[in-house]
Amino acid sequence: MKPKIIYVYDALCGWCFGFSPVIQAVHDAYRDQFDFEIISGGMMIGDRAGRVADVAPFIRDTYKTVEDTTGIVFGLAFIKNLEEGYMIFNSERPAIALSVCKSLLPKKTFEFATDLQNSIYFDGKEPDHMDLYRYLAANFGIDPDEFASRMDDPVFKDEAHYDFALAKQLQVGSYPAVLIQYADSKFYLIARGYSDYETMELRINNVKKEIGF
Repeated sequence: MKPKIIYVYDALCGWCFGFSPVIQAVHDAYRDQFDFEIISGGMMIGDRAGRVADVAPFIRDTYKTVEDTTGIVFGLAFIKNLEEGYMIFNSERPAIALSVCKSLLPKKTFEFATDLQNSIYFDGKEPDHMDLYRYLAANFGIDPDEFASRMDDPVFKDEAHYDFALAKQLQVGSYPAVLIQYADSKFYLIARGYSDYETMELRINNVKKEIGF
């Protein structure tokens, strides 16, 4: 059994958007050496979900810090949504979409998560609207009607909430986070918050040396 790299993210986490090119590069570089899993963290659920102006006003200031730190660019369409403040931030529906992707295209989950965040943070598509997920489904060669039907299936809602619980079990309280799992109960935390690719590469290789892999 290969060790596993676990990426805990939230589709509505701006820092995860900034980290997405890094984790995609890690996935591409190490996919032959590690198994990979992506887990939705559930950052904006329950009382924390709502209009972006109400539940995440800090993004109006922090998105510029994310740009300066990571080099990612937030699109004008998203910034317009941010200024208007009406866009609903609720992590549940994006997490359900990821669970559906895991069932249909398990090898494409990292690409799906990246495209999902690009659609929100660059194209300005609204994460609480089914139109976003029908659009993504079509881009990945999936029948949009089938994808939408699965998103309404309680099974995938349960799987999304299982991800939320698993993130807590892994003691992840902020995003992005990356862990290496070696054996059933052996975990190495290699990223808490944004890290660049060179730092990720160094940490991964250090863990490989430690476990003799």
